Amino acid sequence: MLQRIQTIYLLLAAGISGGLIFMFHIWTNDSVKVYAINELPLFGMFLGSAILSLISIFMFKNRKSQFMLGRLNIILNFILLGLLVYQSLNLPGEVSASEKGIGMFLPIASIVLLALANKAIKKDEDLVKSVDRLR
Repeated sequence: MLQRIQTIYLLLAAGISGGLIFMFHIWTNDSVKVYAINELPLFGMFLGSAILSLISIFMFKNRKSQFMLGRLNIILNFILLGLLVYQSLNLPGEVSASEKGIGMFLPIASIVLLALANKAIKKDEDLVKSVDRLR
């Protein structure tokens, strides 16, 4: 069923990973704002996360696969967050020349939403298992 709370969480995670990367910069280097689209590996990982979230929305008939895709997406976002932290620590220039943008925190918001979606999927799966025991 598409009218579940996990659909909203997954849709928000897809919107953060696929839409907000164009609005918020990742960091500023020498007064030039760097967006995710300027860094190809980061852009690919953000779009991969958005696509996984959208695929997971339409896997509602197979909750185990939906849960597994959610976990895979969380792992992808942790890798993306690690890559962002690594690149931000290795930025050339002084501290005043390079500032971190709000785009650095987008994977964290996505991880939180994906964890909430997985919790709701697990709750649905447990409910279905308890009903099957009564039959």
